[in-house]
Amino acid sequence: MATWTAGYVADVDYTYGFYRELTPAILAYVGLAQAKRTPDPNTRLTYCELGSGQGLTTNLLAAANPDIDFYATDFLPAHTAEAQRLAAEARSPNAHFYDQSFSEFANEPSLPMFDIVVLHGIYSWVNAENRAAIVDFLHRKLKPGGLAYVSYNTLGWAPATPLREIMYRYGASQGGSSGKRLGSALGLMDKLVAVDARYFKSYPGQKARYEGLKKLDANYLAHEYFNEAWSLLYHGDVAAEFAEAKLNYLGSAHLLDHIDVINLSEAQRELLASVEDTTVREMIRDFITGQQFRRDVFVKGASSLSPRETNLGWLEQRFVLSALPADVQMKVTTLQGEAQLQSDVYEPILEALAGGPRTLRELLAMPKIAALGAAKLTQALSILIGAGHAQPALAARGDAARTKRTRAFNDAVFARAQDGNSIAFLASPVTGGGIAVGRFHQLFLLARQRKEADPAAFVWSILASQNQRLVRDGKTLETVEENLAELRTDYDEFVAKRVPLLTQLGIA
Repeated sequence: MATWTAGYVADVDYTYGFYRELTPAILAYVGLAQAKRTPDPNTRLTYCELGSGQGLTTNLLAAANPDIDFYATDFLPAHTAEAQRLAAEARSPNAHFYDQSFSEFANEPSLPMFDIVVLHGIYSWVNAENRAAIVDFLHRKLKPGGLAYVSYNTLGWAPATPLREIMYRYGASQGGSSGKRLGSALGLMDKLVAVDARYFKSYPGQKARYEGLKKLDANYLAHEYFNEAWSLLYHGDVAAEFAEAKLNYLGSAHLLDHIDVINLSEAQRELLASVEDTTVREMIRDFITGQQFRRDVFVKGASSLSPRETNLGWLEQRFVLSALPADVQMKVTTLQGEAQLQSDVYEPILEALAGGPRTLRELLAMPKIAALGAAKLTQALSILIGAGHAQPALAARGDAARTKRTRAFNDAVFARAQDGNSIAFLASPVTGGGIAVGRFHQLFLLARQRKEADPAAFVWSILASQNQRLVRDGKTLETVEENLAELRTDYDEFVAKRVPLLTQLGIA
């Protein structure tokens, strides 16, 4: 049993993360953008997450997609126990969690065949034997026509490799828990910065990287930097391994990555267009952009949609805002910097979606938007989705059933918010995915749900009972009056700006 972890960090829990790209509606949108037939998230499907951590993503998606059966495994029993506990609190009968290794999971008799299999980050953190087990799982358990999502560190990380290696090896030499090893490694790196190690001159961006990582969650850092297996992979490596499971590359789940007009110069676009081989073209794209983390979607047997089916798919696709129009800046951050957005294109779209979810057909019926044309409109919507300002939405006919289930999940999160801030996402029945909502806003929603006369006082009663205080401009607010005043200001802004958006998303 001493080697059951296979070098994976097992003595500290992973964070409660929700990873938007794993949302079924997002994965289906990748297929639509490529005019390929993929599993329809509005129908009965089966879905599997390998390496599910604390299980937040699978639990949230199970609540927001009650017609999909979700299965997940994480070989750390503490993670699985926590995932099962949240599923019970959220009353999600379609969420099933296991603590098996990938090879064991492939032989689990209770598993169905899957329409979708996802794994986030894990592929970079496991050894070659476990990567082979993942490929075997995809070969045996993914249905023909099914999707596989895999994210991984790429060679754009190469300059940081010495940084990670020194941290890992020095920490290991000091022994102790992952937390102790991390502390030792960070202490060494501080000294290396202080003595002006030439590495930081040879690779100027790495000093800023190190200063940034010191601000991250310690448990996240332990899992990111201190696994024995830590692989940087070329897209060609992953594509070749997945080909053994009969999978072909479909596209990126991070939609901005493949909108070349905002990522690449004209000369770069011409160069890429001259490369016929898809795999080599993706590797050259990564070389041009300095890509550090890929979010690849593969399909097991790509079937093209006809022009009629593609057009109908776009017309029936629904969209919803996940940011207020006033908060959307007319620029997006790309792999190579910032790209400006044309206000005459985006403002009419934002104005239309501010009235609630709309299908593409409904948007094109509006004169200002019709003038843009379908091609420009779909590209603009993809950019808004990629930037996190909008989301592809599920069909309206399922909103009521999904709302019942997401309310149960969100109530479970509200209950936990009274004790701490471990979960920062709520489930949306409109998108079938998660929306970032912080602890105080969760408590404001709970107060409104309970019809509390003074929501700010309700939140303060919880904080005061835990001897917690608010901070403003870096200063802790000590008196009751100061804390209540701050909470009332926050609540008024929440009602004015956030509640209308959360209402459209089916959360408030």
